[in-house]
Amino acid sequence: MAVIFTGNHPKALWPGVKAWFGVGYGEHPEEFRDLYDIETSSQAWEEDVQLKGFGLMPEKPQGTSTVYQGQNQGYISRYTHVAYSLGFIVTYEELTDNLYAKVAGSRAKALGFAKRQTKETVAANVYNRHATAGYTGGDGVVLLSTSHPSSAGNWSNILNPAADLSEAALEDLCIQIMGAADDMGNKIALQPMSLHVPRQLWFEANRILKSVLQNDTANNAINVLKSTNAIPGGIKVNHYFTDADAYFIRTNCPDGMKGYQRDSFDLKRDNDFDTDNAKAKTYDRYVFYWSDPHGLYGSPGA
Repeated sequence: MAVIFTGNHPKALWPGVKAWFGVGYGEHPEEFRDLYDIETSSQAWEEDVQLKGFGLMPEKPQGTSTVYQGQNQGYISRYTHVAYSLGFIVTYEELTDNLYAKVAGSRAKALGFAKRQTKETVAANVYNRHATAGYTGGDGVVLLSTSHPSSAGNWSNILNPAADLSEAALEDLCIQIMGAADDMGNKIALQPMSLHVPRQLWFEANRILKSVLQNDTANNAINVLKSTNAIPGGIKVNHYFTDADAYFIRTNCPDGMKGYQRDSFDLKRDNDFDTDNAKAKTYDRYVFYWSDPHGLYGSPGA
């Protein structure tokens, strides 16, 4: 969104300068919003605490007492906000040479571009590091894994064996999602919602999901993924994914992939007493993470 600060605005860059937060090349729309459910925060950090449910009820023989169970706490997912800030300087000489309108406008555009590029990169990196050691969730395991722990035993949200994007691979992931269970082993109504791919898989993903008949076969059979609307949210391309083969399916898990926006401002201005230079800066504070890995399934490709 373009924001103009004029000389009368309390956040004015300096009088007479209109600071458009834009960029000459043009930009992709905000893609991080497709990857997460975004919430606001007013604290230094946020926590999601897993509460375990109950397993299947045991048989109760005649005349015996009911068995009682407690509801235990599971793992904790902490969202710790990270601050990002950057600024630029217009020198006193530039100001006195009447160059401030030109250089300040150009630098404000570049600064706004850098701010948005940073947020997109930080958001995408959670997906890019889906199997990178050290980047773990509240359960102590990486985002996509065959060994997420639960009271009912380990479970998987990654295609195993790994496979490149195909109709069969997406069907296998959908089948895996449909068989999901909670921490106690109870079947849950988890459903695929959207397919997320890098730019390298954009065309192939469209061929697979939008073909009327089965893709790349001579079979006179319907494309079941399309005819059943198996992935109702469609295809979302992300230009900040770094793996050309990896793809992901977000689900309807209520506390899956989440982001928190803590604080942000576009431009603030001040002057340096010693140099008389004009200084401007931007600031953003947020975090992207996940609470329940049931929120994402995927494959790194073969």
